[in-house]
Amino acid sequence: MSSRITFLAASLALLGACTTPAPVVSDVAPGVVDVPPAVDDRQLAFTLASGTYHCDLGARVDVQRDPGNPHRIRIGWTGRHYLLERNRSHSGLPRYEDATSGLVWIDLPWKSVLLDGQRGKPLASECIALPPPA
Repeated sequence: MSSRITFLAASLALLGACTTPAPVVSDVAPGVVDVPPAVDDRQLAFTLASGTYHCDLGARVDVQRDPGNPHRIRIGWTGRHYLLERNRSHSGLPRYEDATSGLVWIDLPWKSVLLDGQRGKPLASECIALPPPA
């Protein structure tokens, strides 16, 4: 009888182990949200404005889009101009980079941000395109 109880207890423990989810192991740093990849690795496409983007702390970024090449934009920042190419992003969101300067422009319909990609710090955030003057 005791062998049956031992066998039953071992079977239940084994069955319980099969239904317990495996621990989640992540290589993402604490406090960083891991965004799942875009469906089928598609990159999202938004219709976004060219023009001057006004950002927090009085910063501004001039953005000119190339209608013939949606994978390229020209950024005006601190009196200099940079050509940024769209990179595939994990989330599918529009992300443009200039490998030489390290500038990164994250482009969203509701706001955008300019980053120092080499240091991982924002240069201009909460950037919003103002409508052209009437």
